[in-house]
Amino acid sequence: MRFRSPPFTPGVVAVMGAMQARAKAPALPDGMMVEERHIPGPPGAPDVTVFVYRPPNLPAGAAAILNIHGGGYVTGSAASYHPQSAAYARELGVLVVGVEYRLAPGTPFPGPLEDCYSALTWMAREADPLGIDPARIALVGDSAGGGLAAALAQLAHDRSEVTPAFQLLYYPMLDDRTTLAATHDERGEFIWRPASNQFGWSAYLGRPPRMDSAPEYAAPARRADLTGLPPAWIGVGTLDLFHAEDRDYAQRLQAAGVPCEYVEVPGAYHAFERFAPDSAVARTFMTSALNALRRGLRLV
Repeated sequence: MRFRSPPFTPGVVAVMGAMQARAKAPALPDGMMVEERHIPGPPGAPDVTVFVYRPPNLPAGAAAILNIHGGGYVTGSAASYHPQSAAYARELGVLVVGVEYRLAPGTPFPGPLEDCYSALTWMAREADPLGIDPARIALVGDSAGGGLAAALAQLAHDRSEVTPAFQLLYYPMLDDRTTLAATHDERGEFIWRPASNQFGWSAYLGRPPRMDSAPEYAAPARRADLTGLPPAWIGVGTLDLFHAEDRDYAQRLQAAGVPCEYVEVPGAYHAFERFAPDSAVARTFMTSALNALRRGLRLV
């Protein structure tokens, strides 16, 4: 019998949330400073918690990353991404902000996205005290965090308050219509399955997905005009449920004149680099991502 990952359900997510609340935050590398801040949230909403990671000897006017955690819009936390955020700060010599956005179904769209937008505008507004260059902020996210990063790039473009320099999207969750596909060609057997996707999108949208429409910015793949968006890097494995939607979005960005590097990993499943970080394919994948960030933030 072939192994398949169990699907995410409301009960599973509730248990994960309880475990997450009791878990200790992962340790940070020596010399890495992290500060928990509470910044103004969207109008009428609570403050947003962010974690600010500052490597030793960070120069004034440094580049910065807004790191958006994954979890299908229904689970995960910025605190659990301490190692990843700290690694970006250490490896690239940049300031990193991790945003603790509210989760669905407790807070459906647009709340999580607006929390991320609040973090982005705070970074730009507080650029001088933070010691960063507001013209060199990259949006980074994996899975649902990648979907939020892609939607945030669109929202920032349209509101014209902040112009992100780059978007780095690991196997982003972009298209609610994937839940309506009759077949997935055996993709999504591991980690994030079709049933999990149905639950995640329904929780985020506040209703089951439907083919005819979704709220603007909720599903980034639905946007017709992609011109003017920040340069991008998109990486996904061929066994990932999001493979087709990610490849299509990368091709559409390229067709719209947006520089986009697309990295496809044969035989890789969802979040493979997190579950097998020492594998050769994971190391190659992460090297490509870090090099893309160096170029996108003009670090080389």
